[in-house]
Amino acid sequence: MTTHIDTTPPAPREPARARALLSTTDFHLLRAALASHARAVEDPGELARINALFHRLGNYN
Repeated sequence: MTTHIDTTPPAPREPARARALLSTTDFHLLRAALASHARAVEDPGELARINALFHRLGNYN
């Protein structure tokens, strides 16, 4: 009787499913905070960056 030894490497495991870091509610809260901060900012450069971030966050909810 011969014994067969399996020398094939094990199949790669599936990566774990990615979980969301922020919820939809988190995005709404961040947008509200940015809107409030934008009203207090006077520097046009910073205001432009705040507006860009505000709109990028809006794409995720």
